[in-house]
Amino acid sequence: MSTGSTFLPQGTCIGHVHLKVSDLERAIGFYSGVLGFDVTQRIGESAAFLSAGGYHHHIGLNTWHSRGGAQPAPGTTGLYHTAILLPDRPSLGAVLRRVLAANIPLEGAADHGVSEALYIRDPDGNGVELYRDRPTTEWPRTADGELAMVNEPLDLEALLEAEKGMDL
Repeated sequence: MSTGSTFLPQGTCIGHVHLKVSDLERAIGFYSGVLGFDVTQRIGESAAFLSAGGYHHHIGLNTWHSRGGAQPAPGTTGLYHTAILLPDRPSLGAVLRRVLAANIPLEGAADHGVSEALYIRDPDGNGVELYRDRPTTEWPRTADGELAMVNEPLDLEALLEAEKGMDL
């Protein structure tokens, strides 16, 4: 682990996540059909790339080493969750509505002060956080100006109401 003074430049971000899945069509159904990502490319029956907003891909799905595989056992290492940042509260409400309509159980829903987040699992058991950030001017801070994130319940009804004001 580096502890030196070398830092990544501002603007660095994670470009995409690539997941091993057991059933490609089922995974596409979740990430495209429920969450709303567009399929940008397929590689036969073994891989697909999905994006939001015309990017080449935000999510890669493949069955190269996992077709028909089992979910990772609880208590083992691996991906905790992929966090998908939505642009605003109405968009998060719209995704919540689709998740509920697809009967996907919520594992959690939290107001972190800096963000509002929903937690679900994809069909292969991978954790997925769907969230929106609040403007930095609204982030909770201590008297000394330090960030003071919280873990409060999220009002799901209010979130669904926010979706109603969305321009479709």
